Amino acid sequence: MRFRAVHRFARISPTKARSVIGIVRDLTVNDALNALRNTPKRASKFIDKVICSAWANAQQVDPGLDEDDFRIAEAHVGRGPVLKRYRPRARGGMGQIRKPSCHITIVISDD
Repeated sequence: MRFRAVHRFARISPTKARSVIGIVRDLTVNDALNALRNTPKRASKFIDKVICSAWANAQQVDPGLDEDDFRIAEAHVGRGPVLKRYRPRARGGMGQIRKPSCHITIVISDD
């Protein structure tokens, strides 16, 4: 069985999230959560929530499942929309501020 969870429009840059998502690939759900909770990156909190959501989806189907039987089958980060803001600069100009977002997808599987 495969269970999926997605966090869309996460307010973190995809580059920063990808550096953390590489840690959890091919780990069991329990090991992935332990690794993320000991990682001092901001993206680890976003990814932790997505893994917990995917595990909650699995628990809805069968409450008797064990976390050690499930692995992270797929974990990827896609680009989301970029919020563009402007800030005044010297001599009447303006500078652009880009606030990127991303979509985090986690699939857990028991095979």
